[in-house]
Amino acid sequence: MAVFDIDPIVKSLHAIRQDWRDSQRRPREPDGREFPSREAVAQAMNELKGALFPMRLGPTDLRHESEDYYVGYTLESALHSLLDQARLELRYLARNDDDVGDVAVQARAAEAIRNLALSLPQIRRLLDSDTLAAYHGDPAARTVDEVLLCYPGMEAMIYHRIAHQLYRQGLPLLARVASELAHSQTGIDIHPGAQIGGSFFIDHGTGVVIGETTIIGERVRIYQAVTLGAKRFPTDENGSLQKGLPRHPIVEDDVVIYAGATILGRVTLGKGCVIGGNVWLTQDVQAGSYVTQADCTPSRQESTARL
Repeated sequence: MAVFDIDPIVKSLHAIRQDWRDSQRRPREPDGREFPSREAVAQAMNELKGALFPMRLGPTDLRHESEDYYVGYTLESALHSLLDQARLELRYLARNDDDVGDVAVQARAAEAIRNLALSLPQIRRLLDSDTLAAYHGDPAARTVDEVLLCYPGMEAMIYHRIAHQLYRQGLPLLARVASELAHSQTGIDIHPGAQIGGSFFIDHGTGVVIGETTIIGERVRIYQAVTLGAKRFPTDENGSLQKGLPRHPIVEDDVVIYAGATILGRVTLGKGCVIGGNVWLTQDVQAGSYVTQADCTPSRQESTARL
């Protein structure tokens, strides 16, 4: 005798799924999987990490003489898996567009993942600059290998550099899945649309939030619990949120933002400025200035000793 009467539950869940599909104007009987797989993206991202840093993030038994073979084999696996997921996303995006056929979807997916593959050498160079920035910027870092293996900020940036390329290639869902994998592992929330220059260092990292339209220059350093967010969310004539508008800060080169600072809106932090801990900012800061919690007003920097 069965302990649970499963059939009524199955039927109820079926009815609820159909109600949802009807409300979203989706086919009542989808032809196979509609969306990319989070598990497939996670595996591909882990493989790309190994391909980018084979002797440090690759398999434990890897030897230098087989390094190139491992990288080639792993890239082949990761890119083909992402290609399958890209096809699913683009097919989903084109579901209501009769002018976009499956041949076009296949070609667009192949182009996007090919462009991602071609960007990997540049991604590796950017990550090398991030690693060095962390090593030189943190007196507790004993080696660059420690930074790569242990620092959550580096883990987040590996995912972000790849996710940003997926975002640029018109695969926002794959990009968001990748960024949320890093978020769940590190506590660092970087939207894949954020533009981040080289030599970027997130120290400690927990609670950092960087919004979609943020632009960050070169050699920027931020600490834990920093928010680069939006001040307000404009709506259209129907009251719906307007998507994609520039609404997050611009951070110029050589800026330092200390722990707990919150910077909101499309404001500009000028080159070389310093933002003190727990500051709340909704206005521009001139280059070479510093802002403290005491007054939250920019003033010309004379000394940073008191920070």
